[in-house]
Amino acid sequence: MTLDFRDYLRVLSRRWRVIAVVTLLGTAAATTASVLAPPEFRATATLFVSLQDGDNTSQLYQGNSFTQARVQSYAEVAASPKVTKPVVESLRLDMTPAQLAARITAEAPVNTVLVRLTVTDNRAARAARISNAVAEHFAKVIMELERPEGKKSSSPVRLTVTQPASVPSAPASPNIVLNATLGLAVSLILGMGLGAALETLDTSVRDSKALSECLAAVGGPPVLSSIVQDPRASRHAVALRDNTHGSRAEGFRKLRVNLQFTEVDQRPKVIAVTSPLPREGKSSVSVNLAATLAEEGAKVCLIDCDLRRPSIAQALGLVRDAGLTTALVGQAEPHQLLQSAGSFSVLTSGMIPPDPTRLLGSAQFGSLLRALAEEFDHVVVDTPPVLPFADTAAMAPAIDGYLLVARAGRTSRSQVVDALRVLERVDVPVLGAVMNAAPARGEADGYGYAYTYRPKQNRSARLTARVPSRLATAAPGEGRTAEANGTLVSAKTRP
Repeated sequence: MTLDFRDYLRVLSRRWRVIAVVTLLGTAAATTASVLAPPEFRATATLFVSLQDGDNTSQLYQGNSFTQARVQSYAEVAASPKVTKPVVESLRLDMTPAQLAARITAEAPVNTVLVRLTVTDNRAARAARISNAVAEHFAKVIMELERPEGKKSSSPVRLTVTQPASVPSAPASPNIVLNATLGLAVSLILGMGLGAALETLDTSVRDSKALSECLAAVGGPPVLSSIVQDPRASRHAVALRDNTHGSRAEGFRKLRVNLQFTEVDQRPKVIAVTSPLPREGKSSVSVNLAATLAEEGAKVCLIDCDLRRPSIAQALGLVRDAGLTTALVGQAEPHQLLQSAGSFSVLTSGMIPPDPTRLLGSAQFGSLLRALAEEFDHVVVDTPPVLPFADTAAMAPAIDGYLLVARAGRTSRSQVVDALRVLERVDVPVLGAVMNAAPARGEADGYGYAYTYRPKQNRSARLTARVPSRLATAAPGEGRTAEANGTLVSAKTRP
């Protein structure tokens, strides 16, 4: 699959938390290390190399060429023991000649006869003192090396300190701003690389498009709806009551409409809502599907058949102890246990049994569902997850169709396929899939639009508000024309 620039941006936007954390940690580490690092001062002494002989121009030129050729070699001598040992002894330094050599940097700029000796130390004054001492002994060593062997004459090469080292006013390192900037750049690159790696290794379905591709690859059902992520969902179980025209409520309305076209010849009355694994939002989908079906006037019953971890009673504020299991063991009739959740009825789980699979696969359970299907237009069943338990498959004879819920960023492609295979083996149609907790922005980008729906204001009120007041006081029989909300309104009265 070819990715365009927007796909890469979408990948980075999904991993922005990882990138931000790595970037912040890297920048903080670089800054902290710079602040805690001991300061280092650098002092530089500059020497000028010349030949003492040479009376005419030709000799001077030849001497200058000779000096430039030799000066590159002189720089290598600066850190030799012949220089460092006398310096350590004369200044009584608490370091060895080899340690001092590691602090000396010598350079000879090309096409010049200059040698720059730089000494690094954690004290500014001592750095300058050592640099000047190194320059002094360095000059002596070079002159000694260039003096002809066996002759008492002076060396033809002379080194003169043209700029002695001065005490530096500020440390050369650490450079906090530079280190922090480098830390930011490096950690940002590492964060983006880590984010890309995580995205590559992530096999979860991220949006409805990815879920559709996953199901289509194995000949599975379509995605009937995508329910966007809403942080208020945990506090407001029924989306229609929280925000009637919000994106989440519209997602459940879309699910209701698409369900009407899944089995045109024989529309399913008993719909089981399940998911591959726990915590993927199947109970939330069950509650809102029941509420959405009841919105158009249908008589709906919601049953909590998740006898492993029932949650519908708590979500709707109902009594859990008397419910499905109470009816199955014959302690009460189902209609005596139904509770109202406003627009629809609810049969809660009841007490949790020791063997839910056996209870949900019993003949009593099938009879109970058939009785409720005759009394209600729709029966929505919240079931346990498919992969960990056999409960959902056990109740298949009493079910007309399944809805498979996958959670964006949590459910993997392999889990979707495995759950689909389990449901297909029980010979009950899988009506479709639902993408739960989908990223609102990602879903809007995938379809190329995003909008917010709000109910229109009452038309008569709009016209009254927009018609100019002068028209309201016009004389009887006078023609009046006004434009309200882009609609031409014309009125005539007769005397």
